[in-house]
Amino acid sequence: MFSDTDISMMENALRLAALGRFSTSPNPRVGCVIAHGSQIVGQGFHVKAGEPHAEVHALRQAGEMAQGATAFVTLEPCSHYGRTPPCAEALLRSGVTRVVAAMRDPNPLVAGKGLVLLESAGIKTECGLLESEARELNRGFLSRIERRRPFVRLKCAVSLDGKTALSDSSSFWITGEEARADVQVLRAESCAVLTGIGTVLADNPQLNVRTFVTLRQPTRIVLDSHLRLPPNSHLVTDGQSPTFIATLERNEDRLHPYRKHAHVRILMPSETAGGKIDLNSLLHLLADEGIGELMVEAGSRLASAFLAEDLADEIVLYRSPKILGGGSGLFCLPENRAALSATPLWTPVSSEILGHDIKTVFRKNDNAF
Repeated sequence: MFSDTDISMMENALRLAALGRFSTSPNPRVGCVIAHGSQIVGQGFHVKAGEPHAEVHALRQAGEMAQGATAFVTLEPCSHYGRTPPCAEALLRSGVTRVVAAMRDPNPLVAGKGLVLLESAGIKTECGLLESEARELNRGFLSRIERRRPFVRLKCAVSLDGKTALSDSSSFWITGEEARADVQVLRAESCAVLTGIGTVLADNPQLNVRTFVTLRQPTRIVLDSHLRLPPNSHLVTDGQSPTFIATLERNEDRLHPYRKHAHVRILMPSETAGGKIDLNSLLHLLADEGIGELMVEAGSRLASAFLAEDLADEIVLYRSPKILGGGSGLFCLPENRAALSATPLWTPVSSEILGHDIKTVFRKNDNAF
């Protein structure tokens, strides 16, 4: 049974872990608090892959005060050598006598081994404190490890009458400045932002974070079955962050103009019977590339494809008070009369007003992430 003090310390560790939400990928977001009762003597969080883990920062701050203390960590301490030494061994050397983890690390390189190492050395270990909160914080990392695909978020913007564009498909801002600023935050949190070639040809987007400084930009991904991406587009030439081109093109002569850019990668997912990119295959490739949280910023056709394949985990909907009339709708899916009487597939989990717009987040009822 965990005490109120234990809960308070782990809440602090989770708040610390969240500070790394813009920078830690492909590593998980982890926070650590070292405490004697309610007195915190050290704390830290993981900032960036390749840099010290949360436990190391907290132990450095605690120094000799770590002797006899309890370490609260939001994820099981690692027990293997990667870019940095094992955190479990650092805790052993520190003199802490108790380690409380919010959850076990599903990474096969750890998967309980860190806690076993600590237990075998006589350190009391406990696990499961605020586990659901810890899983929510690392849903992308967990999805990549446990499902071998990213956590997929669809970002959508519609008018009050449910339109995403004018009837002539002309591009303009549906939402206001506050909503657009919020999208920048979502991009910064995501490992990658994905769009379709139609959007690129129409808007030549950068798909980056521009309104504040971040330690890493999201990877940009464009679905381009027939390799129509202009070689002079922002995604190819700006070099601000990696660009992945997912294509069915296999002709090396056509691929060469893109491969010569160091930041551009060519991904070759499987092809469906209908001659399109297989989204399941693509998501597996992205997981292998370390992509845990994927935000889809695309037109209704591509967004609908993710829904039709049951590959979307979350929908972030920005609703503007503008009435457009005519135009295109949000999704284009076959009619489903059964859904009218069935339990709703999507559940609103949060809603807020951003300027004149309303942002609502929906999650699938059966989503464990």
